[in-house]
Amino acid sequence: MAHQIKKNLGVITHRGGAEFRVWAPFAKQVYIDGTFTPNGKQPLTSEDDGYWFALIHGAEPGHQYKYIIETPDGRLLERNDPRARAITSSDKGFSVIVDNEFDWQGDNFVMPPKHDQVIYELHVGTFNRPDAATSGTFDSAIEKLDYLRDLGINIIELMPVTSMAFSNGWGYAPNHIFSVESMLGGRHGLMKFVRACHQHGIGVILDVVYNHFYGNTDLWRFDGWSENDRGGIYFYNDERGDTPWGGRPDYGRPEVRQFILDNVAMWFAEYHIDGLRVDSTIYMRNTAGRDNDPDHDISDAWSLLQDIVSLAHKIKPNSLIVAEDSASNPQIVAPRLDGGCGFDSQWELGFPHALRAALGLSTDQPNLDGIQYEFNHAYGSDAFARTIFSDSHDTAANGSVRLNEAVAPAGGATLFAREKTLLANAVTLTSPGIPMLLQGSEFLQDGSFNDWAALEWQKTEKYAGIVTAHRHLLDLRHNRYGHTGGLQGQSTALFHVNTDGLVIGYHRWNNGGVGDDVIVIANFSNTDYGHYAMQFPLGGKWHIRFNSSWRGYSKDFRGGHQSIIHTDKDSTAHFSLPAYTLYILSQE
Repeated sequence: MAHQIKKNLGVITHRGGAEFRVWAPFAKQVYIDGTFTPNGKQPLTSEDDGYWFALIHGAEPGHQYKYIIETPDGRLLERNDPRARAITSSDKGFSVIVDNEFDWQGDNFVMPPKHDQVIYELHVGTFNRPDAATSGTFDSAIEKLDYLRDLGINIIELMPVTSMAFSNGWGYAPNHIFSVESMLGGRHGLMKFVRACHQHGIGVILDVVYNHFYGNTDLWRFDGWSENDRGGIYFYNDERGDTPWGGRPDYGRPEVRQFILDNVAMWFAEYHIDGLRVDSTIYMRNTAGRDNDPDHDISDAWSLLQDIVSLAHKIKPNSLIVAEDSASNPQIVAPRLDGGCGFDSQWELGFPHALRAALGLSTDQPNLDGIQYEFNHAYGSDAFARTIFSDSHDTAANGSVRLNEAVAPAGGATLFAREKTLLANAVTLTSPGIPMLLQGSEFLQDGSFNDWAALEWQKTEKYAGIVTAHRHLLDLRHNRYGHTGGLQGQSTALFHVNTDGLVIGYHRWNNGGVGDDVIVIANFSNTDYGHYAMQFPLGGKWHIRFNSSWRGYSKDFRGGHQSIIHTDKDSTAHFSLPAYTLYILSQE
């Protein structure tokens, strides 16, 4: 797919010098001022198509520079290179010429298939902080890769790592999308992290933000031109340019489309990234962030989203491209040939709310309405077109808290908190979709998700049994023992719903048969059922492969005495079912 209207943008290094090319169509003159221009700023040459060029001898990796843009009315504007691969600091820093050499040590990582993927959402700044005053880095995150691999994680989703407007931000206020945040370890730090992940059998997908560029930074009125008191050449200069967070890029301008698509290509080509999670696509495609609202739709954005997915799949055919669209629109994951965007999966934002409603955390009375909807809702025939989770950086923040904290404020570790958190994560890991865990969920990290509080890694020892339960769940999800293949299957049937008793049963399978058929039973109530009857879709002898109430996970858990469940002639099973408990059953 050809998307480039101009090649060799930004900085191209050569032996003894470098080429510089920048887009500034309304500039009277563009200069470059850097550590390689000892006699002051040096003019660039206009290429008569809005681009400016210079070949400068002596410019080399490590050198810093800025563009000086002279406007027609005589103003001189200092601007960083929009395509700089490194910035000394995000607010008043300088662009840096980078060293493109990196030893990938023969990296040839292949992503696991969608049906086997389990994602871990990770914020580098808080994931493994050395101390309270120091941000986490890519290097400090590498220290925990053995832990994540042993847990069963095979995809890490990095929250945004580009240069950001805030020193300890989430990353959703981007101001230099080609530059990796220096506080986290910069360009080579990210490369080292991806290489280490691949060596651990873990893929890396990156959260990217194209719905806005933050604030009054270098891109804003880049060459001095603007209309209607808006952002200039990189932005819409009418009401389409307004978002709650910053200016919306002009997706219809070819140079801006190339800017974004070149950024997509960079992550795969230069960093060996395995996929993308595209933030708030609904605010790209609609000015009001609404679905089925043609009066506010942005057709340029829809075609750009299609191009983002197509380009990513062209560069890396097995990449995972995920949308956060918020509207459950099936066209987001529908094939491009059918008018869709073609994303591999999209965040299922109703899923965590359904879990909280079933556990009585968001309504006056627990209910299974959302659970029933989620199990009967799919995007076409692909069960893995949904990315599902019990918590994310959004659901655990923005006025809310992590699920375990919602159960038990000020600690999130009571018996109920542990039971309900494990139940919610167990449902997530056994339901149709690509499951995702928020960092720390598996060891009961409490509070709300923020960008300053470090994960408390000592909790992996304090709640080692809960961590073990998650490892057992992931073993079954990955079908490591050959008897739970159905958890990776395309077929799901919610065959039992007890709305009053808050109990469900669902059947997962691919081709069916021994080793494939899986039955999952979940009790969302505070009732210990000593004798529960449920008609299974298949009769026979069923082995309980996982019991979330097993006392090996926590000494005060409710236990359970059965390891095998037999059905009678009409496939009805009789068993005990403790409160807030999930069973995974299969046959052999």
